[in-house]
Amino acid sequence: MEAYMKIRRSLPAKTLRTAVISSILFGLVAIIIGLGLYGSALVRQSIRRAFVTAGKAADTIAGDADIIRFSKDVMAVYRSLTPEQRQMAGTPEYRRFYAGLEEAGQPDGAHEEIVHTLRHFVIDVDYVYLAMYDRETCAMVYIADSDAEEALAPGAWESVTMAGMEKFLNWNGEGMLYDIDNTEKYGWMCTAGYPIRDENSDIYAYVLVDISVNSVISEMKIYALQIGIALLAVTILITWLVTRRIRKTVAEPIDAIADAAVAYVQDKRAGAAVSNHFSGLNIHTRDELEHLSRIMADMERDLADYEESVTRMTAEKEHVSAELGLATRIQASMLPHIFPPFPDRSEFDLYATMDPAKEVGGDFYDFFLIDDNHLGLVMADVSGKGVPAALFMMASKIILQSCAMLGKSAGETLTRMNEAICSNNQAEMFVTVWLGVLEISTGRLTCANAGHEYPVIRRVGGDFALYKDRHGFVIGGMDGVKYKEYELLLAPGDKLFLYTDGVPEATSADGELFGVERMIGALNQVKDEAPEEVLKGVRRAVDGFVKDAEQFDDLTMLCLAYRGCGGEAGGSPE
Repeated sequence: MEAYMKIRRSLPAKTLRTAVISSILFGLVAIIIGLGLYGSALVRQSIRRAFVTAGKAADTIAGDADIIRFSKDVMAVYRSLTPEQRQMAGTPEYRRFYAGLEEAGQPDGAHEEIVHTLRHFVIDVDYVYLAMYDRETCAMVYIADSDAEEALAPGAWESVTMAGMEKFLNWNGEGMLYDIDNTEKYGWMCTAGYPIRDENSDIYAYVLVDISVNSVISEMKIYALQIGIALLAVTILITWLVTRRIRKTVAEPIDAIADAAVAYVQDKRAGAAVSNHFSGLNIHTRDELEHLSRIMADMERDLADYEESVTRMTAEKEHVSAELGLATRIQASMLPHIFPPFPDRSEFDLYATMDPAKEVGGDFYDFFLIDDNHLGLVMADVSGKGVPAALFMMASKIILQSCAMLGKSAGETLTRMNEAICSNNQAEMFVTVWLGVLEISTGRLTCANAGHEYPVIRRVGGDFALYKDRHGFVIGGMDGVKYKEYELLLAPGDKLFLYTDGVPEATSADGELFGVERMIGALNQVKDEAPEEVLKGVRRAVDGFVKDAEQFDDLTMLCLAYRGCGGEAGGSPE
């Protein structure tokens, strides 16, 4: 049993299974695509054949005064009948309603002439007939049917779909006129048609041609069978070749490396001197495996040096930890951290927090008065983590605030910031930014989004909800990007919540994400609270969800409560 499991779990066996599965999947995709293309071509060919036949038959019939009169009389009788009388279709009583058409002044043989003409065109098609659509009853009324076995009498009718009928009645003469429908009586049918007009250019009838789609389906089944057999043969051949190749060039060299590794570990545990376990391997595959054997040989020689370097690195790590502690304090001092930030301004209240995943982070928030009537709001997330992200974060924050203080719009500010960063971005880092400029006196918020998360807004009396704005490209990703802006109007009592992806992407020990829906739910639990309590409520929800799981990303949030010029201190008014 163990030998069987070893063979089953071996690389050649897995390669064999992978090759078979890949070939089968490839074959299925090829069959599906081939069937789609082949079936589409057959259907288009059938449509064209039916439409050309209908056009030729219409050209032959058009202009015959007897046929025009007969067609119009059939429709006149049909429209004169009551709904109860029309329900008698197919009975001798119903046919008597149309029996007087030949006797009421019509030339003898008008119906027979139409049928005789239509039968000349029953070549490579199933049915050719003359009919007219009636919008009022949503029905197709037969005028003449060329079917030699079950020809329908003049006045016979069938219910049709409104969409199919309107397609024929509203045809503008461009392209081919057809409809494909799954009928209860005939199955899938393609009906192509061509209108016939009288001397006033009014349509009095349609020449309709039916072609069964079932024959197309039968041909596709035969095609699928042929392709399947061919792919099966190719799959067997490819599988045999791939397995043989993998065994020679991959499995055997890997086994040799594994045996050398086992011998190396045994000697190491026994305290024996490291010898040439890997350097003695005879692997010349000219690929990654040969490269791996050489690396393993180097490992034997370098392990002693590595053990010595570990001791040295431990001492250095303690020194680095001290420096990172200092960097954490410096970064914290870069962000606004005194609340309330503008105690003399009663028009708004705001609060923000940033908790880095490591000692220093790449997220940042900012808020600043551009002038007495304009407040800048920033939420940003730098690519990467740790010290590089923190350095790039500080540079980005300074550049952004400098551009915003020039008094430009939100879109122009991000455009200038992108130009400044792209001009000297050798590290090829980028930052996502949401920027808003609030006109304090009116509540008009001009915003621009450079690839950042959607903002969350709570209108007075309502719940928090995502505002799905249009994203621009990330800052620093590409030079020459122009950022568009949009406007939001905040009413007194409205709240704005900004965040980075560390909030919805907070992960539990089971690998489940906190998610946007949980974030919105947490916000609505504290929707009536002041901004500081709102952020604390969201953080409690995140902590309760992730529990003891490691924090992988920075958690940064900002909440603004707009009170308007007559606002009062405290929470948002309701």
